[in-house]
Amino acid sequence: MGMTITEKILGKHAGLDKVRPGMLINARVDIALGNDITAPIAIDAFRKAGGGKVFDRERVVLVPDHFAPNKDIASAEQCKLMRDFALEQKITHYFEVGEAGVEHALLPEKGIVGPGDLVIGADSHTCTYGALGAFATGGGSTDLAAAMMTGELWFRVPETMKFVYHGKRKPWVGGKDLILYTIGRIGVDGALYRAMEFTGETIADLPMADRLTMANMAIEAGGKNGIFIPDAITEAYCKGRTERPYQFYTADPDATYHSVIDIDVETIEPQVSFPHLPSNARGISKVGDVRIDQSIIGSCTNGRIEDLRTAAEVLQGRHIAPGMRLIIIPGTPAVYRQAMEEGLFATFLDAGGVISLPTCGPCLGGYMGILAKGERSVATTNRNFVGRMGHPGSEVYLAGPAVAAATAIAGRLAGPDQL
Repeated sequence: MGMTITEKILGKHAGLDKVRPGMLINARVDIALGNDITAPIAIDAFRKAGGGKVFDRERVVLVPDHFAPNKDIASAEQCKLMRDFALEQKITHYFEVGEAGVEHALLPEKGIVGPGDLVIGADSHTCTYGALGAFATGGGSTDLAAAMMTGELWFRVPETMKFVYHGKRKPWVGGKDLILYTIGRIGVDGALYRAMEFTGETIADLPMADRLTMANMAIEAGGKNGIFIPDAITEAYCKGRTERPYQFYTADPDATYHSVIDIDVETIEPQVSFPHLPSNARGISKVGDVRIDQSIIGSCTNGRIEDLRTAAEVLQGRHIAPGMRLIIIPGTPAVYRQAMEEGLFATFLDAGGVISLPTCGPCLGGYMGILAKGERSVATTNRNFVGRMGHPGSEVYLAGPAVAAATAIAGRLAGPDQL
């Protein structure tokens, strides 16, 4: 009996020829990741456990992105604690303001993570790196502390659900729409502690930016990880970018799956997830007349240059509706510079938008776009729970960059074809 790609990567890192779902394994970690919220807790646990030196200063990655540049005194203390630890440990991949971006946009861009890696991060959206054919999953800060100390961690091998996408995407339908539709179909616990393997003819033509978006949101269906079989698109992305030697894994033809779900992409239109769950998804033609106060385009889900180009294409020559706030948040400094050099910033500013420094910011209710009671925001972020972006009485509607831009123009939920 064969193995899935997830099982193969876990088996390799555990030194085992064969693993099966439900097995407990002790596996070697390639990358251990923390941010300015989770790393300070991990550092405290590291010290209390008697940690002296991290297992490998080149494989521990620390990124201040949630409240940096510092929002207030508390966030300044958090960032200082992480900065001091990075300097003490001589961490190679510590990114200070000016170099830092949203962690899950930054690491693939920098080539820190590669195909076949095993990545643990004290952030639930660490599953982003599955787009590269890596096993990547979120964990707690104490998990991160253990990984920083030993370079190893316990895992329970997950079952795998296989999602097979067929057909050609409609105009304006991207990875965000595919994953919102998928979560809407199976529910927020539909893949609970399972690997979500994305494949099919549609995926074979899907750009890396869209794959990163889909893998990022596997956790929103309860997934342990999301993963793509690496291919020519993966190779083109990694070539000349990825720092370390990498390995492509694939699923065996006789691999065993928990379930196989076929999805006809040609029936999928741009999606919007209504409050207060990512699974509350519906097509843009079915949203009705929903007035919106703010549009956020950015985050670890949709803050890449491809996302900003899509938004600019919709916004070109248009202006946002009266009373609307449009906030553009490039995912990394490199994305910021490229968008500026391509003239996208002029399009955003001419449309009445504002451009933020790279940060997680409003996605988790941090800053740069907090909502007041009764306000509604459309956002290219990944969660729309109660109070996620501010007051518990506010609402967040999840969408891709095309819908977020069109909504800013219309002042209500809308797709580009409805303007």
